[in-house]
Amino acid sequence: MTNGIYRSINHRGVVNSTRERLSIATFHDPKLEAEIGPISSLITPDTPALFKRGRFEDLLKDNLSKKLDGKTFLDSMRIVGESDE
Repeated sequence: MTNGIYRSINHRGVVNSTRERLSIATFHDPKLEAEIGPISSLITPDTPALFKRGRFEDLLKDNLSKKLDGKTFLDSMRIVGESDE
């Protein structure tokens, strides 16, 4: 959604030998028919779209069925330019 402008941090759990650690997984998903892709205000002539757009349902199905072949699903969503080929 941020078109690669904002990077995710590495997620690390820290073990504490004196206190229990409680982790709670939460998931936030849009509606299946929602279109997912770079936010339009972040797309400019200087910063063109780096990732494909698609319906959340289609992206979810692709993500769950894709063989990674050494790539992450996010890598498969990258738009490959002529200079990148």
